[in-house]
Amino acid sequence: MGMPVRIESHLYELARGEAAVEKRTIAGQIEYWAMVGRAALDNPDLPVTFVAESLASMAEPREQATPFIPRSRKQ
Repeated sequence: MGMPVRIESHLYELARGEAAVEKRTIAGQIEYWAMVGRAALDNPDLPVTFVAESLASMAEPREQATPFIPRSRKQ
């Protein structure tokens, strides 16, 4: 169980809007932002979009993953 945290109402409203688009709870959206932010801080040389996409890829079930095919092997 999580702990209640006070945040600015503006941040809450941003999270509510983004959560609706991303099909997350408001708490889930804020947790996602925190996870991306933490990973971005740990990897300052990488673009934030790359970090976010990498985290999404890692969360994708392996059976739904698209196999990597190097360009040199495509016909």
